[in-house]
Amino acid sequence: MAFKTERLLDDVGWRVLAALQADARLSFSELGRRVGLSPPAAAERVRRLEDAGIIRGYRADLDPEKLGFPITAIIRVSTAEQHFARLKALVLELHEVLECHHVTGADTLVVKVTAASVGHLEKVIEQLGRHGTPTTSIILSSPISRRAIQALPRAVDPARTRKARPTGG
Repeated sequence: MAFKTERLLDDVGWRVLAALQADARLSFSELGRRVGLSPPAAAERVRRLEDAGIIRGYRADLDPEKLGFPITAIIRVSTAEQHFARLKALVLELHEVLECHHVTGADTLVVKVTAASVGHLEKVIEQLGRHGTPTTSIILSSPISRRAIQALPRAVDPARTRKARPTGG
């Protein structure tokens, strides 16, 4: 499977991914023009990237503020293991939760939420606080809100730079 993925992630594959991350609504004609493929070849490359699970889906990127949710916050929650299942069930139910990550370290979950007001955010924090200890940071601005995934430079990519093994001596 790794070899198949490596073949899909050649220079053209990475250019396809970069173009789609910038604009997933590109036609196959425009995508092909940008990456040097015919429209059918671009469509086939995208299909193979989808089949391999590299492209997981396509989404609309919405502006929460314009939808009435001007507050975005990161809430770190620490909880005992016996409370984790209930905490996880709660975050799955909360519509305010945009992302949730189970993490290592002192925190159990890192949750990104959106809220209509500070009072609304306070209610979300209180709900999470029933199952652990929340620590909240309101996002003031996001210098990088979403960055496209790019190929690693050859000097950094461990799959491309195999170190020679020392010979016995």
